[in-house]
Amino acid sequence: MKRIGEYRKLFGVDENTDLKGLKTSYRNLVKEWHPDKFRDGDARAAEAEDMSRKIIEGYKFLVSIAPETKVANAEAYEITTSQAGIADYMHKGLLLEITFLDGNTYEFFGVPRNVFLKFHNSDKQVRFAKRNIFNAYLYRLAKQADDRTED
Repeated sequence: MKRIGEYRKLFGVDENTDLKGLKTSYRNLVKEWHPDKFRDGDARAAEAEDMSRKIIEGYKFLVSIAPETKVANAEAYEITTSQAGIADYMHKGLLLEITFLDGNTYEFFGVPRNVFLKFHNSDKQVRFAKRNIFNAYLYRLAKQADDRTED
C-alpha cells in the first residue's frame, strides 16, 4: 500500500484517475526528468537518471492496478483464481503474493496478518482465498505464466 501511495503522489493522481490521465501525467514527468535534458557534468544528471527509472517503474505499476486493466484482464484472472490451484504464497507487511499452478503470480495489497494467518492455517486454502481474498483486495498480475515480468 505504501508503494501505491508513493507512486500516486509522484504522478499527482488518485485512485479515481483513469489511464488517460495517468498517461498525461507520465508524459509530463518524463519530459521534465528525461536524462538527455541534463549534461554529463550537471549535478542533476544522476538525479534525473534515478527519477526517470522511478517514473517508468511507477507508471508500469499504476497501469497494472488501474480499473481499466482489471476489466481487460478479468477473464484471465477469473480462470486463474477459479481453476488453478495455489502453488506457493508469501506474506510481507500487507502484501500477499500468491503463485498459482498455472504459473501466474498475483500480488494482493492490504491483506492484514490475521487474514493471512486464517488463509495459511486453512485446510482448504483455495476455498478460503476465493471467499476472503481474491475479490476483496486490490490486486495486480506480478508475473505471467510465460515468465514475462510485469513490474
